[in-house]
Amino acid sequence: MSKLGLLRTSIMSSLSVRTSMAQNLGLTSLLREPVRRFSTEAENRLQDSSTSNQPLESSPSDKPQKSLPSDKPQESSPSESFFETPSTGSVYGKLLGIKRNTLKTDVVNLLEGCNLSLDDVKMDYNRWFTAMGMLVQFPSRQAYDNAMRVIGKKGRLFKLERANRAEWDSLTPHDGKTVLLQGIPPNAVPEDVDRFLSGCEYDSSSLQLSFRPSQEPTKWATVRFRTQTEAMNAFFLKNKGFCLNGEVSIRVLQ
Repeated sequence: MSKLGLLRTSIMSSLSVRTSMAQNLGLTSLLREPVRRFSTEAENRLQDSSTSNQPLESSPSDKPQKSLPSDKPQESSPSESFFETPSTGSVYGKLLGIKRNTLKTDVVNLLEGCNLSLDDVKMDYNRWFTAMGMLVQFPSRQAYDNAMRVIGKKGRLFKLERANRAEWDSLTPHDGKTVLLQGIPPNAVPEDVDRFLSGCEYDSSSLQLSFRPSQEPTKWATVRFRTQTEAMNAFFLKNKGFCLNGEVSIRVLQ
């Protein structure tokens, strides 16, 4: 072989070696690179995690609002709510020292200036219809205090004590329409009372006849009339009349 052929062979072998080394280096660098994912799910997760760590800007709605003064009334203490009605502010009192014949109009006139009506007064009777006092519903604490001053100026013939709503609600208002008949003979029956009240306009279904044991056992009855006028007419017509052989006294309940 000539010298020129040897030189060509040497050059060709050198080029093949360099090409092979270059290919090996490219393959090595390719293997060192991390495998790229075709899905963008991982990239989205990375972006979400990075943004979640950043502080969020507060929107105007998230900013704390200034508290405005409320129009609602402040709640009363348990001791005050026991005597007062939160919705109306009513105050209740019990008037002591009244007499048997004391009328609701007498109490309203006594407490003049306290803004009372007949509906604001209830008579407190025991089971035998003995008057124990009068429950009064005052429209406000100021009216109650005014009633205390009025009673003090009139020689303290009466006494006013605090009461509560439960006492007021437990009383049945008679409003001058219920008549109490006392002294009915113990052997009398409802038909005998009907005959006794003949000529009077009343609700016969309201008749209640009860027995009262005492030294002289008697019966008493209550009857409801439609109006106060009819109840008063029965009083004038039948008071001290006789049912069978017993004299009956009549009283209009307040």
